[in-house]
Amino acid sequence: MAFISIMQGRLGPPEDSRFQSFPRHHWPNEFEQASIAGLNGIEWIYDEYGADANPLLNPAKWETAAALSKQHKVAVHSVCADYFMDHPILRQEGEEQNALLRQFIELIRRCGVIGMSRIVVPFVDISRIQSPDDAESLVRFIEAAVPTAVDAQVEIHLETDLAPAPFAALLDRLDYPVVKANYDSGNSASLGYDCRDEFAAYGSRIGSVHIKDRVVGGGTVPLGSGNADLPALFRELKAVQYSGHYVLQVARGEAGKETELAARNRIYVEKLLTDAGLQV
Repeated sequence: MAFISIMQGRLGPPEDSRFQSFPRHHWPNEFEQASIAGLNGIEWIYDEYGADANPLLNPAKWETAAALSKQHKVAVHSVCADYFMDHPILRQEGEEQNALLRQFIELIRRCGVIGMSRIVVPFVDISRIQSPDDAESLVRFIEAAVPTAVDAQVEIHLETDLAPAPFAALLDRLDYPVVKANYDSGNSASLGYDCRDEFAAYGSRIGSVHIKDRVVGGGTVPLGSGNADLPALFRELKAVQYSGHYVLQVARGEAGKETELAARNRIYVEKLLTDAGLQV
């Protein structure tokens, strides 16, 4: 059965004019809203904006999240570590980068304790890989965290804006079972990449999928209205026998109607799955 989640914060209005952030004021409400929308889970966000209010690293506060998850049958299997967009790993050196590594390792440990199975680490926009030195720094950083990830049984999923061949080369250097690729359909569309080329290069390493649509060189738009070839994407997922999760990270709609939009997007994805011959 397909597991369809939604990015945390998309079931309520944006806070402090932020398009994506930990919803520090309404995160408990999202479990019920996700259930109403027919979703299986929520991908948690860990970022600077919500760090002091986020129960992720606070065992006492996480009990509330765990209870809501059980009550509404909405799982939390993953975290999107946007904190490392606010504090780019590749733009730090020496003790500053070591401090980020310690924080990342602690995040991995905590995810293992509470039962999360993966952390998505974004290397896009301000944190994008811009040079061979950046790639070398990323490899060293991730390799230092791999032993903890193995012990915690938590996968590290890399989200990058690299073209197919360079991303495949990076993954080849990080040839560990716990290190996988996150595929973001919108980001790839905005960069003009063809999903067939991407899957040919590293399809077997894809561990999670963010579903959204964007126009080439532009921003996020409603599913089906941009340049993401979503039918082709799902055919490629079928070809590599993908069995991971799908996370809705779609364009926002009318304020106050987030739950209805989430339900429509879930139905849209379910049709793509059916058309591609994937299990719904």
